Amino acid sequence: MEKFLQWLEEKFMPPMARLAEQRHLRAVRDGVISTLPLIIIGSFFIIIAQPPIPFLAELVAPYVGDIMIPYRLTVGLMSVYAAYGMGYSLAKSYSLDGVSGGVLSLATFLMMNIPLNVDGIMEEAAGAGIEGAEAMGWVLPMGNLGGAGMFTAILSMVVAVEVLRFMKKKKITLTMPEQVPESVARSFEALFPAGVVIILTWVVRVMLGLDVNAMLMSVFAPLVDLSGNNYFGVMLPVLLITLLWAAGIHGVSVIGSVMRPAWLIMLDANVAAVADGASMSYGDGGVPYIAPEPFYQWLVWVGGSGATLALALLLVVSKSTYLKQVGKFSLVPGIFNINEPMIFGAPIVMNPILGIPFIIAPVVTTTISYFAVQLGIVNGFTVMAPWTLPAPIGAWMATGGSIAAVILVLINIAIALVIYYPFFKVYEKKMIAEEQADTATV
Repeated sequence: MEKFLQWLEEKFMPPMARLAEQRHLRAVRDGVISTLPLIIIGSFFIIIAQPPIPFLAELVAPYVGDIMIPYRLTVGLMSVYAAYGMGYSLAKSYSLDGVSGGVLSLATFLMMNIPLNVDGIMEEAAGAGIEGAEAMGWVLPMGNLGGAGMFTAILSMVVAVEVLRFMKKKKITLTMPEQVPESVARSFEALFPAGVVIILTWVVRVMLGLDVNAMLMSVFAPLVDLSGNNYFGVMLPVLLITLLWAAGIHGVSVIGSVMRPAWLIMLDANVAAVADGASMSYGDGGVPYIAPEPFYQWLVWVGGSGATLALALLLVVSKSTYLKQVGKFSLVPGIFNINEPMIFGAPIVMNPILGIPFIIAPVVTTTISYFAVQLGIVNGFTVMAPWTLPAPIGAWMATGGSIAAVILVLINIAIALVIYYPFFKVYEKKMIAEEQADTATV
C-alpha cells in the first residue's frame, strides 16, 4: 500500500493537480456551481408538486402547472445561467472583463437556439375553441436551455471568451477616449468580439442549419448513459475521488469539474420525467438515470468523501487520546458532510492504514446503493438538496420522500463502520504505542 501511495504522489498527483487548475475546467466548475442555489430551490418545487403522500398529491393536483413554474425558470434554464457564469469565470482567469465574457458567452449560447413564431398554431387553436389560445409572437423553446444544453453552454463559453481574448490581444477592439467612464469603455471593447461571435453562430446555426446541441448530445450521450446507469461507469468517479483524496488532492473538486455537467443533465432528465408524470422509480415509466450527483452525495459520501462519518463515530470512542480528540472535532462537521478535519487530522491522506477502508467502504456502499435504485427498492433522485444536510434528511428530500432511502443511508453507515473497524483498531494500537512511548520519554 505504501508503494501504491508513493506512486499516487509521484505519478498520479501531478497531472491531476494540473487538471484541477486547468482554466477552462475551473471555469466550468465555478460557472456550474454558481447555478446551484437556483437548482436547489427550484428542484424543491418538484416535492411540492409531487408530494409522497397521496392525500397531498390529490390536494395539489389542480395547481401542479402553477407550482412547477419556479422549477421551469430555474432548473429548466440552468444552462442559461451557467453560460453566463462560466464565461465570466473564464474571462476573469484571462484578466479580461468578466461581465463582457459572461454576456458574450450567454449570447453565443442563445444564438445556438432558434426562436419560433407560433402565431399560426395559436390561431388554429383559438379557431378550434381552445381557451386561452392567442397570438404570442416569437418564442424560444426551452428544451435545450436546461440540462440538455449544458455541453452547448460549455462550448459557447470557450468560443466567446477565446474570441474576446484573441481580439483583445491583437488589439482588434474599439478603444474609447480616457474621458469615457470605464464601464462604458469596457462595453465598447467587446463590440467587435460580439460581432464576430454573433455572426459566426448565426452562420453555423441558421444559414448552415447545424444543430450544434443535437450534435454534442449525440457525441456525449454514451458518456452520460455510461456514468448514469452502467455499474462500472457509476463506480469510476468513486474510485478516482477516493484515490485523489488519499493522495492529498480534493477529489470532488477535480472529478466534479469533469463530471458535473453530465450529472446535471441526468438530474434534469429525472426531474423532467417526473414533471411529465413518470414514477419516482428507475426504469420504464420512471426516471431515466440511476446516479446523478445526489446519488453520490446522500448514499455514498455519508459524512463526506470516503463515507467518513463511520470513522468519526469510531474515533470518538477511541482509547487513543489523539484519535479521540480528532473524533470529537470531526463528528459534528461529519454529520453535515464536512470531513476535511478528519482527512487531514487523523490523517487519512498518505496513510495506508486508513486509506484502504477510505476507498473500500464507498465501493461497497456504491454497489449496494446502485442495485437498490436499479431494482426500484429506493426511489430515483430528482431533488438537489443542500449538501450540508444530515444524510438521512438529504436522502429523504432528494428522493421525493423515500423512507427506503433513509433506511439505506443507515445501512450504509453500519456497513462503513464494519469496514473501517479493523483498520481503525490497527491504527489505534499504533497511536497508543506512540503516545505511551512519548510519555515514557518525557
